[in-house]
Amino acid sequence: MAPSDDAPALAAVRPAGDARLLARYRAVRAASQALAAPLSPEDQLAQSMADASPTKWHLAHTAWFFETFVLIPNLEGYQAFDPAFRYLFNSYYEAIGERHPRPARGLLTRPSAAEVAAYRAHVDEAMGRLLAGPVAREVGDLVVLGLAHEEQHQELILMDILHLFSLSPLRPAYASDAPVAKPSARPAEFVAVAGGRVKLGAGEGGFAFDNERPRHDALLAPYRLASRLVTSGEWLEFMEDGGYGRHEFWHADGWTRVKAEGWRAPLYWSWDEAAGRWQTLTLRGPAPVDPDAPVVHVSFYEAAAYAAWAGARLPTEGEWEHAVGAGAERFEQVHDAAWQWTASAYSPHPGFAAAAGAVGEYNAKFMVGQMVLKGGACVTPTGHSRAAYRNFYYPHQRWMFAGLRLARDDAGPSAGESFAADVVAGLSAARKSLPAKWFYDARGSRLFEEVCELAEYYPTRQETALLKRIAPEIAAHIPAGAALIELGSGTSLKTRIMLDAAPQIAAYIPIDISGSALAAAAKAIRQDYPRLAVTPLERDFTVVRELADAAEGRPRVGFFPGSTIGNFAPDEAVELLGRLRGLLGEGGGFIVGVDLAKDPATLVAAYDDAAGVTAAFNRNLLARINRELSGDFDPGAFAHRALWNAAEGRMEMHLKALTDHTARAAGRAFGFVAGETIHTENSYKFTPARFADLARRAGWRVDGQWVSPAPEFAIFLLSSA
Repeated sequence: MAPSDDAPALAAVRPAGDARLLARYRAVRAASQALAAPLSPEDQLAQSMADASPTKWHLAHTAWFFETFVLIPNLEGYQAFDPAFRYLFNSYYEAIGERHPRPARGLLTRPSAAEVAAYRAHVDEAMGRLLAGPVAREVGDLVVLGLAHEEQHQELILMDILHLFSLSPLRPAYASDAPVAKPSARPAEFVAVAGGRVKLGAGEGGFAFDNERPRHDALLAPYRLASRLVTSGEWLEFMEDGGYGRHEFWHADGWTRVKAEGWRAPLYWSWDEAAGRWQTLTLRGPAPVDPDAPVVHVSFYEAAAYAAWAGARLPTEGEWEHAVGAGAERFEQVHDAAWQWTASAYSPHPGFAAAAGAVGEYNAKFMVGQMVLKGGACVTPTGHSRAAYRNFYYPHQRWMFAGLRLARDDAGPSAGESFAADVVAGLSAARKSLPAKWFYDARGSRLFEEVCELAEYYPTRQETALLKRIAPEIAAHIPAGAALIELGSGTSLKTRIMLDAAPQIAAYIPIDISGSALAAAAKAIRQDYPRLAVTPLERDFTVVRELADAAEGRPRVGFFPGSTIGNFAPDEAVELLGRLRGLLGEGGGFIVGVDLAKDPATLVAAYDDAAGVTAAFNRNLLARINRELSGDFDPGAFAHRALWNAAEGRMEMHLKALTDHTARAAGRAFGFVAGETIHTENSYKFTPARFADLARRAGWRVDGQWVSPAPEFAIFLLSSA
């Protein structure tokens, strides 16, 4: 349904038969009356805002539609119930004449609810007479259109009454058995869709609104679409990570709306201080937020911000329609949970032409400034929606039952698939382990930022101070027009030191596995360095084989701060350095931060701080497994452990099981015995000579090295040998 209250026009079809059409007419009309039954006359009169309408008005307007477009032109001798209703219950049809102002519909105390019921009965009796005899095709088409139009208003009745009840201090329930969105039954995954040349829009058979046509060709790149909708629990993580307070995720107009209206949660959510949890208002009344149910009542701005935070994006209308149309069985919550925002503006399909006459005037003139939603909601009448259906609302609106399904560009195995594979392999091994790269989801990245601010964690502090001192020396080695390629960029804070020291850098390509951190960092760099070409690459840098077009034809300089090289065993480090040499090309330069060996007490304190932030960072890996792989790990059942392995020359982090137990994730069960650990990170510490040897073995030449005061940290400048 449209954000107004009217349907787009019909593409002509022949009714299946007059008797069946009459039966369907009566069923749809009775459903509207049933929706109004739990409401008092006072409930049916009130209007909560200009975008909403009173229930009484919805009931009268849908009768007006049949009276105006079907009965008056086609039923001989039909007498309008009340000529004044032509003005009162017209919505947007300019061809019909003047109308009562929409924001003032709640002031219509007359006609009464009883008179509106009588109006509907008058129209229904006449429609029964009309449909009992032969019906011309064009008349049958209008009836089918009117029924689809009324089904849209059935959803609007529920939307509008929930908004009305949300403004009451009593927070009343509409009905104890009212529809609610149900949780997904399967773990989330990103489903690969091949793309290519596809057909979109409704075909010629069956009913469709005119905005769904014509059917047309479109070209789609390969992509991945989430198998289910984003849940309220996932939305809570966005909120807890400061999502409503971080401008880097938001469109400019959305951020203005956040500040102006004080958004900090979806519409209808409120904090229950006594219970210490969020609650929401549903059609069944107040209820705790269900973390497993899809989040609803979010605007396009919120949906887009969440997608950016999650390292994903909203699908286009064509991507959604093609994926669902080609294999709906691969997706859950398609038509029965929440309308799903897309990244597509509401505009005409190629070749679109508005239907002739008054019923066709509505659509085309509203094809500006609104965004398309696909699917259907728990309040959408069963069978009303379809893959080609186009719902549309303004990007700031929230009172409809709208949620989101994420999408990603396809670049081989998805991060979710790789994560699941690593978890299954690592936890199935005799000595359990997990790759450290999976620490850095949105929450993990934020926790690591906190780690870097700790007094005990010297590497960031020492490296930053050293880099500020030597950046001019390094900048002298960077050619004009160079592309700076940062590996594992995170928040790109140290990048600014190099960009300020080397204004000759023309392009910046940050590479990181955490899409949310990458998107936020890239946006901030673009804002502060407007002349710089910024092209983020959401990848595992260890497997990147080619760079973005921004690097083409430019000298390439790698930037690898933070001693991330220490996460790799010596032979692995040599292999990685060799691959990166090939990526950066002949004549490429490489700036590498390296933590140096020092006394164990300093090292252990850096990885096991007194405030427990590193412990939270370590345990968040289990929380991420729960979130993304439908796990049931109890992070509190594991202790954080940091130790110095003198024989290997490395710091290690582990998660130590406190009891015998079994945990599940990615459809697998993993047994633990008390004292068993999951090895989550290695951080090798080097001497300058040892790292220089690794670099030379990989084909690099050491052009410079600098060492900070104690606790010692080094920065190396390498070039292709």
